[in-house]
Amino acid sequence: MTASGDQEGEGLLASWSVSTPGAAAGMAARGVRPAVARLPQTVHGDGDQHGFIARMIGIARDTGASGHVGDGSSRRPAVHVLDAAHLFRLAAERAPAGSALHAVADDGVPTRDIAGVIGRHLNLPAASLPAENFGFLGPILAIDQPASSALTRELLGRRPIQPGLIEDLDKGHYFG
Repeated sequence: MTASGDQEGEGLLASWSVSTPGAAAGMAARGVRPAVARLPQTVHGDGDQHGFIARMIGIARDTGASGHVGDGSSRRPAVHVLDAAHLFRLAAERAPAGSALHAVADDGVPTRDIAGVIGRHLNLPAASLPAENFGFLGPILAIDQPASSALTRELLGRRPIQPGLIEDLDKGHYFG
């Protein structure tokens, strides 16, 4: 899709050829007040059965160890699903046109901490495992990916109020 909304090429992949922020800017030029909300890979909360954390728990159950790659210092940004929903509402209500917003509550939770909580709840050891043991998640877990929502918080007055990732994991609803 071009900035003016015209299709280039064919099919869904062709419509992804323009970045979302670029498409948002094109929409703003036509009188729409768009905003882009970026979610971290880890969106957690009660009922999550298919996300990043649920997959890590499944891998731990399958392998008999709650793992991390390397020394476990690589960090994952995270947000509770209800805090993410609140950001989407704020974006629709008052974000300036063309805003790029970050739905991040935890700037970076070390993977060894995540593995430790999962291991404790499953009564499994937490250990460093080869990236290959995690399938498609291995390369992601090996990279330090902290993120911040400081600018989004300042712009919208948004403050996450839901439990952080470790506190949410400790509630136990992922392990039922």
